[in-house]
Amino acid sequence: QVQLVESGGGVVQAGDSLTLSCTASETSVNSYGKGWFRHAPGKEREFVATITASGRDTHYADSVRGRFTISRDDAKNTLFLQMNTLKPEDTAVYFCAVGTYSTVAKNYRYWGQGTQVTVSS
Repeated sequence: QVQLVESGGGVVQAGDSLTLSCTASETSVNSYGKGWFRHAPGKEREFVATITASGRDTHYADSVRGRFTISRDDAKNTLFLQMNTLKPEDTAVYFCAVGTYSTVAKNYRYWGQGTQVTVSS
């Protein structure tokens, strides 16, 4: 069973940056597209970003485009989410997912446990 472990979350101020990491327990995940989602209190889970297996193509939610960057380092079995110019509305639990290149959560096969990001104003 593939395990995904996220790290890098924390409490920051508006305008700050954070980089989230998601490391997989197996190299087999490198054959798949990957993504990031987030879940804020009182809201539904929201797509953030996705990247193809090759890493050549990416897609972002409108709310984060231009501020967030998704990338992958398959040599380290790790997916990244660089988050710049953070806003209070970015506060959420962030989840990495593996399995496809998609904006739809149900299309992904494996999920991490989540890491909390809190942005204060």
